[in-house]
Amino acid sequence: MTFSVWAPGKSRVRVRVDGEIHPMTGEPGGWWRADVPGTDYSFFVDDDETPLPDPRSLRQPEGVFGPSRVYDHGAFSWTDQSWTGRALPGSVLYELHIGTFTPEGTFDSAIPKLDHLVDLGIDFVEVMPVNSFDGTTGWGYDGVLWGAVHEPYGGPDGFKRFVDAAHARGLAVVLDVVYNHMGPSGAFLDRFGPYFAGRNLWGPALNVTGPGSDEVRRYVLDNALMWFRDFHVDALRLDAIHAILDTRATHILEEMAQEVDALSAALRRPLSLIAESDLNDPRHVTPRAAGGYGLAAQWCDDLHHALHVFLTGETQGYYADFAAPGALKTTLENAFFHAGTWSSFRDRTHGRPIDKSVTSGHRFLCFLQNHDQIGNRAQGDRMSATVSPGVLACGAAIMFCSPYTPMVFMGEEWAASTPWQFFASFPDPGLADAVRTGRRKEFAEHGWGESEVPDPMDLRTVENSRLDWSEVDSPGHAAVLETYKSLIALRRKHPELSDPRLDTFSVDQDDRVVTLHRGRIQLVCNLGKTDVPRPSGEVLLGVTGPVIPPENFAIVAR
Repeated sequence: MTFSVWAPGKSRVRVRVDGEIHPMTGEPGGWWRADVPGTDYSFFVDDDETPLPDPRSLRQPEGVFGPSRVYDHGAFSWTDQSWTGRALPGSVLYELHIGTFTPEGTFDSAIPKLDHLVDLGIDFVEVMPVNSFDGTTGWGYDGVLWGAVHEPYGGPDGFKRFVDAAHARGLAVVLDVVYNHMGPSGAFLDRFGPYFAGRNLWGPALNVTGPGSDEVRRYVLDNALMWFRDFHVDALRLDAIHAILDTRATHILEEMAQEVDALSAALRRPLSLIAESDLNDPRHVTPRAAGGYGLAAQWCDDLHHALHVFLTGETQGYYADFAAPGALKTTLENAFFHAGTWSSFRDRTHGRPIDKSVTSGHRFLCFLQNHDQIGNRAQGDRMSATVSPGVLACGAAIMFCSPYTPMVFMGEEWAASTPWQFFASFPDPGLADAVRTGRRKEFAEHGWGESEVPDPMDLRTVENSRLDWSEVDSPGHAAVLETYKSLIALRRKHPELSDPRLDTFSVDQDDRVVTLHRGRIQLVCNLGKTDVPRPSGEVLLGVTGPVIPPENFAIVAR
């Protein structure tokens, strides 16, 4: 067995395999190697006697501070040989967190629930980060060993079983990955070499542009390719790409898109990169032939914010700008509300407009809720805790009838009563207290009192966030679920509703009444105080009478 690690500039590196320490041989380029038999291993750098896990570890059975374990990707028996993948245009996504999707919080327990997603009409299931992080429960964005799947979820074989089962049901899989920072506990990469380049808001940032960054970039790119090649995922959601500082002529995201496209050709199935970005920059999703990075899509927070304000009336914090007259119309027609325009929350101009002749709507993900927009509220309360089922249905109708790629957050489809709160489980008391204090301070800046913020380290916080599947068939919840199913089915049946072209799409907004024009189909949502006339034509879904009462919608084919 060959053990290797990149540790440039070090005078000595040793590897401990199954309890026995062996010297390693240095090679050009900063790599060290040793050929010895064994399975569990750790590294010692220079004269430091602290055993360190492998930065490229594929398995951490004892957690991020324990030894790495040899793992053979070729040993897993896949059954998805006939899977040809799914393209993003026209698809509907569903975001979930493995740890709270089921009471057991494992990949294996999530597999039977995939049938629910198929019945709902989902095409892509998006899984929040599953890489190893310190502790047992957490959102997953504090990972420190990107190639090792979190053991409490079921480890690498568990994730492969999940992906295999999804493909057997016709579901593609999106994996959320974090390349903008390392977690605060167990991030040992800087002990080996120049992996880090300062810090950002969340932790150590990777050195992808400075001296010694070639191998660091390779570390990131190889990890992305691994998920596609070895775990058979169909897409990666790239967390907060605006926090990746890269000043090279070819940005690492463009380089990643090039390599993923090449792998897609070799595997003969679509592979997609979906970015989360706060930049409102359409170049990320503009094809490379037109001067962009060539990413498949990006989350669009402006669409969420405009919908949230329209549906709830909340205007605090970053929602303030979206209270402007006609804000929903502007955002629906242009994807970005801030497109080289003033952002009061940022106290500066922000964003740039998209070119509708080059960039289509399917490249922007539209959502009423997601893990951030719920979890970053003090109580983690869902929209269904704030608005009526009728208002929620109106929001869903706008989302599914828009030219954008819709995404549903787990439980949203039945108006789940369970909140989605921020939780973590760092064993170190000092770090746990720092996270607890920082969270309360952050919410205080947005006007919430400390008593309103659940303790993220309290096991009850994660327990409160688990879905209650007994609600699905109960009165009220079942009606919301049927509305979501009907809207997704309608989107599939009528090509006008999944048409991603933005230059053929228009919106009318008269205060609290919004009309979407989708070819021969119209959607009218009425959140005003009085009835509005229903357009003439065949009613495809919603109100069938001559008028649309408040908190109702009608989808009509002329």
